[in-house]
Amino acid sequence: MKSPLETAACAVNVGILRAASLFVPAGQRMEWRSEWRGELWQARSQTSSRFSWAQECEIAGFCLGAFSDAFCLRRIDRHVSAVQASQSRSLPLRAFSVESAWQCLLFMVALAGASYGLARILPGVRAERSLPEVPVRSGLVLIENANNEDSPPTISSGQFEAWKERKQEFFDGFAFYRVTRERVNVGPVSQGWGVASASSNFFAMMGLPVRFRQTDASTDADLPRVVLSEDVWKREFGADPHVAGSVVRVGLRRATIAGVAPVSPWQLPGKVDAWLIEPDSREAEKGSGYVVAHLTPSGKSKMDAERIRITSYSPHRSPDDLLGIKINSATRGPWDAFLFAVLLAFLALPAITSISFGEESVSLHEVSWARRFFRAAFLVAKIALLLPLLHFASLDISYGFFPFNVNEALYIQLVVTFFGCLFGMSWVLNDQRRRCPVCLRRVAHPARVGQLSRTFLAWNGTEMMCMGGHTLLHVPSLPTSWFGSQRWMFLDPSWKFLFAGPVRD
Repeated sequence: MKSPLETAACAVNVGILRAASLFVPAGQRMEWRSEWRGELWQARSQTSSRFSWAQECEIAGFCLGAFSDAFCLRRIDRHVSAVQASQSRSLPLRAFSVESAWQCLLFMVALAGASYGLARILPGVRAERSLPEVPVRSGLVLIENANNEDSPPTISSGQFEAWKERKQEFFDGFAFYRVTRERVNVGPVSQGWGVASASSNFFAMMGLPVRFRQTDASTDADLPRVVLSEDVWKREFGADPHVAGSVVRVGLRRATIAGVAPVSPWQLPGKVDAWLIEPDSREAEKGSGYVVAHLTPSGKSKMDAERIRITSYSPHRSPDDLLGIKINSATRGPWDAFLFAVLLAFLALPAITSISFGEESVSLHEVSWARRFFRAAFLVAKIALLLPLLHFASLDISYGFFPFNVNEALYIQLVVTFFGCLFGMSWVLNDQRRRCPVCLRRVAHPARVGQLSRTFLAWNGTEMMCMGGHTLLHVPSLPTSWFGSQRWMFLDPSWKFLFAGPVRD
């Protein structure tokens, strides 16, 4: 007769098995309980007749192992059910694996949405995207001394005045500016800016409108006017569209902000943070600077190159050798920089990755037209999501987080877009090559096959399989003339049970 302690231990063991059976699928629960009760009886029959705590702890540990078996059986049942459900779908749905392919696309959509959201939130990116494309006036020429090219300004204000007063054959207008370093007080903060003191006709000569110009009459109409550059407007004033009319101190003088100079492709010498428009009566007080001239129709006919030599004849002076440099009028902005970088990346792509998709097959199985369509559509969708993702991400990095000037931001956008597109397209192609042509799942479980010493006798490399049981992917370790790229091997449909997990009778 069993002792009370032994009876209580048996009841605990049976309770453990019943608790574990709750995790077993309902259709297999009764059979599972019978098997484990038989195993428990067998374990107790091999113990001694005397009660021992060591024996009972060992039997209890054996019973606790039933939980691991129950969990494993449930996972197998779920996997088999999922495979059977996917095989019962219609052909188009089975051809397009909803889980893996959609997860990839949704991940890219989330990244593109995050970068677009940052572009809408960051003030610098918002201001850059809202800028109008303003080309400069055609027929503009920068005049500088031919013997001092790329040097500090060499055209004196007196020479500029003489050109204005004389009748010109090839020019019908001149504008003058001189860049100096000035202390500018914006509120309580004093900073050093590059201030260009320009003639009153400078912006009219360039054909550039002033953005956010104040339309009402100002009480400080007698003060000099300051036109801010785009970089200073974003950095110091937070891209405030109501900045016109504010008063700043430039050096020892007070000046009123007249507006913001639009971003334009013209690249004039000198780093200018603000343009100080002064009356023409003060031009004689200026030192040497730069001159911008506009060509007449006869002058345009003579300007057949980007640079041209100009000789100026002044009374009672020797001829001056000057150089006229054409100012390009084609607009170059963030969108043009993005397209240029994408073009360069596509040209450089074959240098870092193969553009072949490895569609060769070692079996006679043919992929249906529906499956091929979904595979091509998946590739096009990835590329279509990659490009806007890179566009907004490059804008966020170039204009959103750091106070770069326009030129620096364009260079940074070029670099970010080029490398992002280059490695992004490389990932797209590699991902496409690793997806099953039937269900678009990524192949997994790489296994080493063959030996390097038998490269020219039998293939060796890496073998990966589709978890849907459709294909095997063979990737050679050393490409040869007869096995130069990866190959797909389509499995016989009767083999699919090998990938569906254990099958119970």
